[in-house]
Amino acid sequence: MRDAVGSVRSVLLLGGRSEIGLAVVERLVREGAREVVLAARGGTELPGVLDAPGLQVHSLEFDASLPETHADTVARAVELVGDLDVVVDAFGVLGDQAAYEADPVAAARDSAVNYTGHVSVDLAAAARLREQGHGTLVVLSSIAGVRTRRFNFVYGSAKAGLDGFAQGLGDALHGSGARVLVVRPGYVPTQMSRHVDPAPFPATPAQVAAAVARGLRTGAHTVWAPPVLRPLFTVLRTLPRPLWRRLSR
Repeated sequence: MRDAVGSVRSVLLLGGRSEIGLAVVERLVREGAREVVLAARGGTELPGVLDAPGLQVHSLEFDASLPETHADTVARAVELVGDLDVVVDAFGVLGDQAAYEADPVAAARDSAVNYTGHVSVDLAAAARLREQGHGTLVVLSSIAGVRTRRFNFVYGSAKAGLDGFAQGLGDALHGSGARVLVVRPGYVPTQMSRHVDPAPFPATPAQVAAAVARGLRTGAHTVWAPPVLRPLFTVLRTLPRPLWRRLSR
């Protein structure tokens, strides 16, 4: 439960090794969170950045490819920390488009992680937040899903599906006291994106975390990181397809 001044007290991170997810958790810990659950395949070591007086950090097994286990993962987190103020959905796979085209099975496998894995665990988390009558599900989307580009359309199409799902889930939760915050970062230099060429208007994990914290404070439904991407993609979404095809090589 949030404290008397509205600060987040408990956080569940789905994707406990995600650099962006950990940056979000670190930011929330600096702002007062004192119960953290890191959920990842094989569990996860407790990162040194999560260090604050009175902080309790727990590790849970979580496999995005096993949807039948996802409700139990959420239930186990509740057993550890009680009500969940914030659930951060930050897991995913950023593969190589050429490799996907050469190996459709790998493309399908990673797409299942990047879309259907989120569907099952986010529905389970949303059910818990609805039952509590409060809490925010933070879903890490991407500008790759705003308009799919030819150089990463397998990943982008999964993010497009996730973005639409998260928006619909937010509408379904309206009036329950729980809500969804959709996060649309641009290029973020992390270990996961090290094989991707840098793009204009990059953001660091800390900048994405700041946008999330701001969105949580203001009750936003969607945040962009950096904010300039919002007006930029308002224009880019209207470009004729032949021009978009040339720009998105």
